[in-house]
Amino acid sequence: MPKLSDTLWDNFKQIFAAVVLAIIIKTSIVEAYKIPSQSMEDTLLVGDFLLANKFVYGARVPVVDWRLPAIHRPQQGDVVIFIWPRDGVTKYIKRCVAVPGDTVLVKDKVLYVNGEIFQDPPHSKFVDLTADGQPAVQPRRAGGLDSRDNFGPYVVPRDCYFMMGDNRDNSFDSRYWGPVPYELIMGEAMIIHWSWDDGDHPSPDVSLSDPLSVPRMFIYNAVHFFEKVRWGRLFDIIG
Repeated sequence: MPKLSDTLWDNFKQIFAAVVLAIIIKTSIVEAYKIPSQSMEDTLLVGDFLLANKFVYGARVPVVDWRLPAIHRPQQGDVVIFIWPRDGVTKYIKRCVAVPGDTVLVKDKVLYVNGEIFQDPPHSKFVDLTADGQPAVQPRRAGGLDSRDNFGPYVVPRDCYFMMGDNRDNSFDSRYWGPVPYELIMGEAMIIHWSWDDGDHPSPDVSLSDPLSVPRMFIYNAVHFFEKVRWGRLFDIIG
């Protein structure tokens, strides 16, 4: 009969191996991401939860932070998760519309890449006002020139990628803060594994001063569970 210490040691080793494997998968193979804004509508909606392939663009090895060879670099049309160049921390998701050396031009809302019209994705849209009726993003360049509807021509620098949201009029993107260096690219969006709509039935606020706010929120979401899940989006392939 095995000793209790041997049993505990075996269980510890199995748990430790599972944790290490989970960390490796999380940090170098698959990235989970939640859509926080409207900039990729209607391709991606607020409340979509997705998985991204980190391996395809060259996964980073945990601890040593080495980057493995990429299967391929981001390509025109890929939906990409990356670190925002302005702060080096925040995760953004946009569509790659141009790669190093490409010339980007936006003229009266129409996007041209190397002189050719970039075909709008199937679920892209142009909405001058946000959902709550506020003016959509209107980035400005020096001199007050409109850089949302008319931008460029601009040549994408070496090892950089030009990103834009599918919700073109309401996307804070490379038209405003510039291209994304390859070193900040994290992964390619693959699939929506969950989608939660908090619009029609918003969850009650949770407050530290109100001990009942947490159970109230859980009960409310349980009651409206089947209405809040976007069942038709589950396991949709992102493209």
